[in-house]
Amino acid sequence: MARKLRRRRVLKGLGVAGAAGLAGCAQAGDDTATEGDGGGDGDGDGMDEGTPTETPESDDGTETDAGTATEGGGDMSRTLRVGILMGVTGGLSELGPPIRQAAELAADYMDEQSDMFSVEYQFEDTATDPNTGISGAEALVDADYPAIAGALSSTVTIQTAENVTVPVGRERLEAETTATLSLNNDYGQGLADAYTSAWEDAGGSVQNQVSFEPGQGSYTSQLSSALQDQPDLLMVVGYPKSGVQIFRDFYGDYSQDFCDIIVPDGLQSGNLPGDVGNSMRNVWGTAPTSTGPGRETFDQLYQDAYDADPSESPFTGQSFDAVAVLALANAAADENDGEAIRDQMQAVANEGGEEVTPENLAEGLEMAASEIEINYQGASSAVEFDDVGDIAAATYQLYRYEEGGFEVIENIEYSA
Repeated sequence: MARKLRRRRVLKGLGVAGAAGLAGCAQAGDDTATEGDGGGDGDGDGMDEGTPTETPESDDGTETDAGTATEGGGDMSRTLRVGILMGVTGGLSELGPPIRQAAELAADYMDEQSDMFSVEYQFEDTATDPNTGISGAEALVDADYPAIAGALSSTVTIQTAENVTVPVGRERLEAETTATLSLNNDYGQGLADAYTSAWEDAGGSVQNQVSFEPGQGSYTSQLSSALQDQPDLLMVVGYPKSGVQIFRDFYGDYSQDFCDIIVPDGLQSGNLPGDVGNSMRNVWGTAPTSTGPGRETFDQLYQDAYDADPSESPFTGQSFDAVAVLALANAAADENDGEAIRDQMQAVANEGGEEVTPENLAEGLEMAASEIEINYQGASSAVEFDDVGDIAAATYQLYRYEEGGFEVIENIEYSA
């Protein structure tokens, strides 16, 4: 059962660039704060210890409290504080670490480049488990982090199901009937329900909806139930940790010609065919991709920092943008207060004003603090929020598995 967070102001659940949900603002006292999607496999390996960055010191060596500190000739006007809450163990142990790295990269980059601000963050691992995620969120709230990037939101995947996956299945794969096999948690069931509803609205037939628990030694019975009516297309929702066994069991009993399979971002992994021992050529997938104006700069920063290609993992650009927007909104708000930060997010991201990209983030912080209108153009997209705080547009990739990885077939643009 979810526990209530009865602490100060924390940002209330918003999504940035369709990826890392941004937790947001609740009133002090008895009001509760909601964080991004905490659903997961529930087979977590435990939570990493929180990892706060160094707090700046004043001239006399004492620790400062997000206020003004000067050291040498530099003017450090204020410390911007951002919590990072993401699953890097458990079901997301393969997908989560690069997303965390992208979030921390944004904070470290702004901290290093800005002469006016320092950026302090603390990381908490959800272990891809709701209860652990709640504990991590509480730890960040208790440590006075006014905004949280995380916890790998399901909002974008539901949009994918309604606007991308179903048209792909119905038109490209010429499917009339479908079945679902989905993880028994908020992510799996929420996405499967959205997919089913959209499929039926499009005139197709949904034959069977089957759920599964994480960490099982075999999924043959669940596959048999889902496939008993021989659907044209099977939708599998889960994470690589369980997905490996599911696909091993599928290919143990069925051929690639039996039916096409479509998967969401949670099962995007270049290692999957090798781990399964099959080319998986009948498996197609959709996942958000990064095509924003700042993509090239972000790619270079990520490669320099981690000696890796961020395009090999979903949500890296979105994660970078989530932290960037929170920091820009914090600078504009002029205080480490969740409600004030929330109220500035559209102002720093939506159309109008001086363009800010990953390349000039430090300058963007100073402009925001000086009440200059800015427009953040991110790594993932030209970030823009609608009236309720959801991302207004995103680009998805359609990919297909093959021996040794996957091939991107095309990019599909979506706008609300």
